Amino acid sequence: MRDGTVAVVGGSIAGCAFASAAARAGAGEVMVLERTRGRLADRGLGLCVHDERAAELTAVGALPAGIPAHRLTRRRWVVRDGGGPGGRVFWEQPFPFHSYHWGLLWRGLREATPDTVVYRQGAAVTGVTGAGGEERAEVRLADGAVERYDLVIGADGYRSVVREAVCAESRPHYAGYVCWRGNFDARRLDVLGAGDWPAEAVTTVCFPGGSCVVYRIPGPDGPRVNWVLYAMPPRTARLPYDDPTSFPPGKVTEELTAHLGELLDREFPPYWAGVIALTEPADTFVQPIYDLETARTAAGRLLLAGDAATVVRPHNTSGAAKALQDAAAFASAWRRSGSWAELLHGYRAARGAAGRELVALARRLGRAQVERTPDWAAMDHTEAATWWQGQLAGAPGIGGQAMTP
Repeated sequence: MRDGTVAVVGGSIAGCAFASAAARAGAGEVMVLERTRGRLADRGLGLCVHDERAAELTAVGALPAGIPAHRLTRRRWVVRDGGGPGGRVFWEQPFPFHSYHWGLLWRGLREATPDTVVYRQGAAVTGVTGAGGEERAEVRLADGAVERYDLVIGADGYRSVVREAVCAESRPHYAGYVCWRGNFDARRLDVLGAGDWPAEAVTTVCFPGGSCVVYRIPGPDGPRVNWVLYAMPPRTARLPYDDPTSFPPGKVTEELTAHLGELLDREFPPYWAGVIALTEPADTFVQPIYDLETARTAAGRLLLAGDAATVVRPHNTSGAAKALQDAAAFASAWRRSGSWAELLHGYRAARGAAGRELVALARRLGRAQVERTPDWAAMDHTEAATWWQGQLAGAPGIGGQAMTP
């Protein structure tokens, strides 16, 4: 199939990947509509991609070569009791991943977008139509403009406007807990001494009612430390649960900051409490944890991508890989299709069940690592490995699934 006009609502990781896929597959015009005017490359969050997923995505052109990444090989599970300032490692497992800086990954994807793609910032989409039998989809912008396209791709994340048109009944569900997130320049670790932290290791600090994952990521100015701490919020906390980043960097309330400090003092080995405490308030935020699965990933002339289609709890470390796989599946479906209907049918068949399976796995991981934590300190290597396999429940591992040939 050749020619046609495509609008991609959202210009972050999923949006750039789908814009590139559409342009290279043969679309005559590709327009990216990104609501923000700021620098997306400044977003400093860390993320991980499984080595096998990265190899598959690179092979099909969905993950550009040369994007900075930090190699990880193993994951250590640590408890406070015994073992000195760094705690006691009660289990270690292979962790074949590379970590990324969100902004640097986005920049690599953006730079790899073909020059024919028009990328418009400050273009906020307020509504779309086209889920029925319309011959074209219609996009309504905040400035009052109305634009029409042969296909509209919703890569607009958690609060997707496009998803409202495809399946308005699908709503994110709050998991009952939050995560504190932060990152900082790795050179700050010098004040704590070397510690027992190999550069290729991910450390998971375990405590009753939660866990915290700490690892290194590349940064624009050198290596950084990235961490994500999952726990229940204070019972008195009043969180605006309609936003995935309810308290953005620098805006975390005193109550939530105090609760984090209490967790570090009470539950963490001293070294790891010190690591987290090195984070500046401007680099710390709190995010309620949600999940969402949709009954449909496409309808009419509308298609859902990335977090707009499914929101997977971060425990599965599959968000970026899933978005890029969505784009790769879209490109493959386009090449096999002779009509828009065939394209959307092929995409639904390739990605619908995959998203739902990732949501189910991440729910199991969240229950086991936050909602119903075991007696971590009583576990040995064998018991921990059995506990882990129970969470997987037959899945080959975390980090997403292999791509369908």
